[in-house]
Amino acid sequence: MPVYPPEPWRIKMVEPLRTTTRDDREEALREAGWNPCLLRSEDVYVDLFTDSGTNAMSDRQWSALMRGDEAYAGARSFYVFEEAVRAFYGYEHVIPVHQGRGGENILSRCLIRPGTHVPGNMYFPSTRAHQELNGATFHDVIVDEAHDAESEHPFKGDVDLGKLRAVIAEFGADAIPYVSLAATVNMAGGQPISVANVAETCALAHAHGIPVFLDTARAVENAWLVKQREPGWARASVAEILLALCAPTDGAVMSAKKDSLANIGGWIALRDPVLAEQARGLVLVYEGLHTYGGMTGRDMEAIAVGIAESVEEDHIRARVAQVEYLGERLDRAGVPITRPIGGHCVCIDAAAALPHVPRTDFPAQTVACAIYLEAGVRGVERGAVTAGRDPVTGVNRLPKLELLRLAIPRRVYTRAHMDLVADTVIAVHRDRDRIACGLTFAYEPRHLRFFQARFKPVSGASIFDTR
Repeated sequence: MPVYPPEPWRIKMVEPLRTTTRDDREEALREAGWNPCLLRSEDVYVDLFTDSGTNAMSDRQWSALMRGDEAYAGARSFYVFEEAVRAFYGYEHVIPVHQGRGGENILSRCLIRPGTHVPGNMYFPSTRAHQELNGATFHDVIVDEAHDAESEHPFKGDVDLGKLRAVIAEFGADAIPYVSLAATVNMAGGQPISVANVAETCALAHAHGIPVFLDTARAVENAWLVKQREPGWARASVAEILLALCAPTDGAVMSAKKDSLANIGGWIALRDPVLAEQARGLVLVYEGLHTYGGMTGRDMEAIAVGIAESVEEDHIRARVAQVEYLGERLDRAGVPITRPIGGHCVCIDAAAALPHVPRTDFPAQTVACAIYLEAGVRGVERGAVTAGRDPVTGVNRLPKLELLRLAIPRRVYTRAHMDLVADTVIAVHRDRDRIACGLTFAYEPRHLRFFQARFKPVSGASIFDTR
């Protein structure tokens, strides 16, 4: 069992949690259409649906809120925010947006035209949605080990350069507007990409005139994992590794709701001044003026402080150790999880946990419901529901990984909460044979269906065998 370091913070304010009964949770889940995403937060005891925007801000961040300059144009807070991004991520042109998907939308509209192709190290739902809505096809060029939950490969986020070369050879460089990289790779379980692979991927793409853009939402966690796993980086600071990850790339999109410890906000950062001016023009249309981009001055001040706090070694060490603690407890109890344990989440291999539930009956969604019913713990499906349908054939995509993601917010939960989560998951796994069936759609939205879909048991009134 890994050492659980004392949290490098102390509690100054508390938010009460509501304890519910099994009957309460069954009623709530049925009303939510067997989709934990649609539950009211007051009906959830430990919420691991996402680590996005659910972080606890520090006293320094709350103090920074009071310094917010709410001027519509040219607010002082923008320049504080801009300087923090430049200092810690190394990009010259910084354009605020309301959150990460706002940046994805702007970048896609700037660069993608119908019939183009975007290679990347595994898809992320909102990123691929913007790419497809603008007419591109996404191509997964991640290493094969990323699709194997049991593989201990230390850098499952790495690009397979042979796969990338094949995509370039098949479609031509002119049909590839950019390469889309993520650090870490969410859909593989928070798996990192190595500094060396980022550099090699950029060198290959740039040799063909193709820019590379990095999703940096969890790049600080990626930098910490590089420090632990990649030869030559053990003595470097997390801040130095973060700059090294960004240095070869042409720009980045950021959701500040993750690593930057904020509840809202994000940015696009670019090196090309012409592209930056194009992006600012679209931000004016879709987000707000280019010096606030849908955020308040208060938001920008809090993010600037959060960026600096995010690379503090004590913070990131404890943050990732908490994730590792939960993962190791589950692994030691025989719960199949994605290995190695990632930076922000523990992912249960639902296909291995429920081999009797067909992939077409959504075993990860089923496990998510079972865990919520057990003790009010909410996770999110990351499998066939999230993958959606092929836009051409309309057939459900069945990715190799069928995961239930337990994403841990930063500075929110204690070791006691992690033990409750572990005990809950272990209990559900021990009694998994009681799960008699999976789920099917009762309502299916067209895009990002895992957010708003409603389900029903494939047979009977419950997923559980009631004998």
